[in-house]
Amino acid sequence: MFDYLKWRGDLDFNTAPFNPVDNIILSQIAYLTLDDIVPQLKDKDGISIELAVRIFNEKSREPGFTFTSQFKEDPDLIRALSVSRRFRNCQLFGYENNINKDLEQQFSALCIYTGDNHCFIAFRGTDVSLVGWKEDFNMSFLDVIPSQLEAVKYLEKMAPFIAGNLRVGGHSKGGNLAVYAASQCDKKIQHRIKAVYSNDAPGFSEKFSASHGLMTIKHLIYSYVPQASVIGMLMEHGFDSRVVKSSENGIMQHNLYSWEVTRNDLIGAEKTTTGSRFVNNTLREWLGAQDNDQREMFIETLYHVLNDAEVKSINDFEKNWIASAGKVLKSFSHIDEDTKKMITKSLFGLLNSAKNNLEIFSH
Repeated sequence: MFDYLKWRGDLDFNTAPFNPVDNIILSQIAYLTLDDIVPQLKDKDGISIELAVRIFNEKSREPGFTFTSQFKEDPDLIRALSVSRRFRNCQLFGYENNINKDLEQQFSALCIYTGDNHCFIAFRGTDVSLVGWKEDFNMSFLDVIPSQLEAVKYLEKMAPFIAGNLRVGGHSKGGNLAVYAASQCDKKIQHRIKAVYSNDAPGFSEKFSASHGLMTIKHLIYSYVPQASVIGMLMEHGFDSRVVKSSENGIMQHNLYSWEVTRNDLIGAEKTTTGSRFVNNTLREWLGAQDNDQREMFIETLYHVLNDAEVKSINDFEKNWIASAGKVLKSFSHIDEDTKKMITKSLFGLLNSAKNNLEIFSH
């Protein structure tokens, strides 16, 4: 991304048309914590990225201010955008950031005017909260998750206030929400959508992947996965993905900052890695051996164990993983014997699937 800003940052969107690299940059913006900086719907004109960064810098000098971000590059990105002719005047508005523990929902989105008679509606992917990860796992046994329904509501709420055409996109779960919202929104809004971007996003149930709604917008979807994709290979998609190169290895390729670019495109790769296909086949085989009730019980039990261990976010593990692991094991010891047997059996099933696929992919 930073190379791209050096190469093309001096050209506005009317001079150099919107391209896939712009998509990953705007999808990354959705991860920024912009509470009390970017206006909500009532101020639909929004504020420029340049002004948003100025406000951010002022807030950062206030006593007790802390900036939370799950990507270490985020502060550098937003500052680089603020001095880029291409992005500094992009208008941000309609920011929402909601975590509902009762609904097991983590949802965030914002609108970004790009100055070329288009607005990019960016949905945030999974944050570091335990609720966010729980909602992701719920996709394995639910046809629809709360954030997907919220994404449709958000798109239908914002579209009437937006002038021009629409682009919809996101990274990880955000890409999933973009596809779902575009496929399920009102037809009048759907006709205004010119592109839907899905960046290493998990798929859907078999029923949805073959649905009329998805087929209606299939020609608008631009889906990208890195060579070692894991998240973007989960579940069913119903559309093809383009494989792109990453400067990282393994699961770290999920990070958009690692995706390699040319002056106006993502650098393609021939196919996903053997490791990606191994993980994909293993997980599909393992999930396929369990019905929805078994999947739900497995996930609900693990979530209960983590809650009892007072794990609120992924960061809790990173800060002191030894203490966190001890609490989790202690919490696990308190669950009933039948549930323990079910969890153990399920985990052995996963190991067995991995063993079977290892033999296949090692030849």
